[in-house]
Amino acid sequence: MSQTVDRALSILPLLAQGPADLGQVAERLGVHKSTALRLLRTLHEHGLVYRQQDQRYRLGARLFALAQEAVENLDVREIAHPHLVELNDRCGHTVHLAVYEEQEVLYIDKVESRYPVRMYSRIGKPVAITVAAVAKLLLADLTEPERRAIAEKLDYPMYTSRSTPNAAAFLKELAVVREQGWATDLGGHEESINCIGAPIRGADGRVVAAMSVSAPNVVVTAEELLTLLPLVRRTAETISREYSGTNRPKKV
Repeated sequence: MSQTVDRALSILPLLAQGPADLGQVAERLGVHKSTALRLLRTLHEHGLVYRQQDQRYRLGARLFALAQEAVENLDVREIAHPHLVELNDRCGHTVHLAVYEEQEVLYIDKVESRYPVRMYSRIGKPVAITVAAVAKLLLADLTEPERRAIAEKLDYPMYTSRSTPNAAAFLKELAVVREQGWATDLGGHEESINCIGAPIRGADGRVVAAMSVSAPNVVVTAEELLTLLPLVRRTAETISREYSGTNRPKKV
């Protein structure tokens, strides 16, 4: 990266901390005021920096518009898919990716198990919202009033004896999931199927999607599946860093 570009880009995180005058910018960059002024003028011309009436500079509206446009055009499925495939290669079990949209939790990607026993989940199909690990992760990230409002509207079908029975139990479980940062469904939807999941977060720390690994008891026990939790969480963290743009390459 050229020195001029590097210096210009270094101004942006400085101004993210608050408005600064020419002298402060020059001092932080370690350059003469004339050099800092040229950089600021270039950024100003592109709308990335704005000069206030008090002659201090702040981040420009164009920068926020670009950031919002970039977020809106991010495809979490496209970013996550190769990592889901890699996870599937390592563990052999079914891997899902889900999002929360229009009061439903939907699968948006699936990598099939290598074992003969397959799950009947389908991309685009809503999940069992009161028991699925991915649903718990997505709902747990909502505010407490939002969680409560949703929980009180839901029905609580008893798919198995381990299903969540009511709103109070559901809210209690969401609180646990929110605190620990991962979730399970151990026979809550189907007696013979267990699932572990972890959240995928955006740059603001909010959960944008959730991923999970599922397997039937005939292939792996619940206890054995839980040993994969560190791997699942690391995969989710890797996707989160890539999605949020925090995987910065080292300078060379």
